[in-house]
Amino acid sequence: MARRAFGALLTTPNDAPLAQRVFAALADGEFHSGEALADRAGVTRSAVWKAIEQLRELDLEIEAITHRGYRLVHPCEALDAARITAAVPTCAVRVAWEIDSTNGALLAADAPTPGEFVALLAENQTGGRGRRGRAWRASLGGSLALSIATTYETLPRELPALTLVIGCCVLQALHDRGAREVSLKWPNDLWFGERKLGGILVELRAEAGGPGHVVIGIGLNLRLSSASRTAIERLGTSAADLLECGVDVAARNALAARVIARCVEGLKVFGNAGFAPFFAPWRATDALRGRRVRVGETGREIEGVARGIDAEGALLVENAIGERVRVIAGEVSVRPAGAA
Repeated sequence: MARRAFGALLTTPNDAPLAQRVFAALADGEFHSGEALADRAGVTRSAVWKAIEQLRELDLEIEAITHRGYRLVHPCEALDAARITAAVPTCAVRVAWEIDSTNGALLAADAPTPGEFVALLAENQTGGRGRRGRAWRASLGGSLALSIATTYETLPRELPALTLVIGCCVLQALHDRGAREVSLKWPNDLWFGERKLGGILVELRAEAGGPGHVVIGIGLNLRLSSASRTAIERLGTSAADLLECGVDVAARNALAARVIARCVEGLKVFGNAGFAPFFAPWRATDALRGRRVRVGETGREIEGVARGIDAEGALLVENAIGERVRVIAGEVSVRPAGAA
């Protein structure tokens, strides 16, 4: 299959959609008249109005007041590849306005040279995916959707633990930005209390015995509107956002840069030392340890008490007869205390 160069996935500022340019102009949270927006973009006021409606359809809350203009109800920075790259010079960073899946785009692109890293962020991701093909909903300005790609010359033996490694890295980045009370739910979720804050999806493209092209997708809820919460709950998930955790969610470029920097650092450490450096940090923020759980694995279902993870990142579940069952992959649900 033909691969595309990383840069070919993106538009340039000169051919950016009008909705993207209007969003960038409104990002400061100030009022901007329709006339000023039209002059800036070189279009009619009617075209600006249509762009505003497109942004609202993408779940962006925009206030309109006669004689004052338009403004974002909740100001947020437009993602800026140059600003993020300046903060993370070890990673090539690009931003797409609209894309089906950041993971899919990086998997389809040329693999980075071993030891190099590329990151792709999307303002509007239309086909985001979680584990087992589940949809990941992201709203314009209210979410952070990004993927990081690298290549390992030789795939680490503990590759299944990479999801846990990235969980530790993202959690540390959130702590760096002031987040509180965030925990990790095996194998790939970030939790605030009992609600999902974000998720991780690791995918691999590799030839037998050859280098491994690894792509890590990260989705974080920054500020959820009531409509977004309702839509997520319809997918069977109780959602939380970083605003609740004490993070400045308007400063999206600083947050994205910190997440990417921590993950790049973690990917290097993992390539050299495996999972061992992340074992203790992961256990310290384990949301399941000591709780009754049900794990659905291929061909079987396990119920018992979660007893943490082993040295390779597998979940340990103590069943009714005291045996510790090792789970490498599966869907975990928390059972009420005392449940049979």
